[in-house]
Amino acid sequence: MSKEISHLIQDRLSLPLQSIKNTVKLLDDGATVPFISRYRKEMTGSLDEVAVGNIKRELQGLNDLIKRKETILKSIHEQGLLKQDLKVKIENCWNSTQLEDLYLPFKKRIKTKATLAKEQGLEPLAKI
Repeated sequence: MSKEISHLIQDRLSLPLQSIKNTVKLLDDGATVPFISRYRKEMTGSLDEVAVGNIKRELQGLNDLIKRKETILKSIHEQGLLKQDLKVKIENCWNSTQLEDLYLPFKKRIKTKATLAKEQGLEPLAKI
């Protein structure tokens, strides 16, 4: 998965792939942006603090997106509505807006008194 993340960050930021991979590794190991940009220039290809910060921001956004995908897949699976083509679409989606659009038809709605009454079979009575 990290290989794919590195390529996504490269597409978004147009930076050298090896610099991105090394920076991601350093960030995963707990290094801070100032430390990486000042003391690990040989690993990052002399990326400045702004570029390292952008990589960190993109990495965090992609990690959040991966967590959201897992939550969405679990929710749809629990509803019993997860089909293989939908699963593939969700796994291949790397845009949060498109991901939420895919999830929208399966999103659980707030239960109102009317929906509770329908579930209890009182809808025909209301129509009379």
